[in-house]
Amino acid sequence: MHYLFLLATLVFISCNDEKKEIKISEVKETTTTYYLIRHAEKDRATTEDPGLTEKGKERAMFWATYFENTPLDAVYSTNYVRTKETAAPTAQNKSLAVTLYDANNLYDASFQAATQGKTVLVVGHSNTTPELVNAILGEKKYDHISDTENGMLYKVLLPEMGETTVTVAKIEM
Repeated sequence: MHYLFLLATLVFISCNDEKKEIKISEVKETTTTYYLIRHAEKDRATTEDPGLTEKGKERAMFWATYFENTPLDAVYSTNYVRTKETAAPTAQNKSLAVTLYDANNLYDASFQAATQGKTVLVVGHSNTTPELVNAILGEKKYDHISDTENGMLYKVLLPEMGETTVTVAKIEM
């Protein structure tokens, strides 16, 4: 009987002594990051799809420098000369094409799918920029930007799980 007890004890110890490898699958959460800006200063001498003034071109170059150390996956712009001219220097610095988006369908399913988990710059207008932030949040929190303000930056962090955060700053050049 003693031998049986001793044998059972040895078997028990050897089973517990066995090293078992447990793999814990890594859960990787993705966060979508949106940087949203309004186009730079436009030429007010014309009302038909104006381009940028000299100061506006300087601001567009400023944004390219501002985002120089920010990894971007995409640059979006509405289909207007002033927004495309604002987006172009940053896109060129990042070797990215400027992708056009429809300001009438700011946050549709295709835009969400195309930007999910990415870091994206979106160049819009005094009305569409805060409206896009509001659409992402699902609530009306931000009003239109003043028509004379061209240095507002909205940074929206949209984690897969957790709370969306928005940081708003006026960036001086």
